Amino acid sequence: MTQLTIPPEVDDQEAAKLVRDHIEVGDTVEVRESDRTGSDDVATTGKVTSIGPGYLELDGNPPTEGSPRYDEIHTVVKLESE
Repeated sequence: MTQLTIPPEVDDQEAAKLVRDHIEVGDTVEVRESDRTGSDDVATTGKVTSIGPGYLELDGNPPTEGSPRYDEIHTVVKLESE
């Protein structure tokens, strides 16, 4: 299990590059999103189906169905590699 924390000062393109360098399509990951309200972080777990522009696709879902946008990602933990 490996973990990547996205520094808060990076932009979307830098965050996407960090994610691409850390995980691959087929990996099972847990993504923790920064919650700007101060409550607990939101965690999403799924299989990476695409590392595309704008968001990390999990389980084939778009951002409206749970896949995180790069600007929302705080931490990515690789749980399992394919």
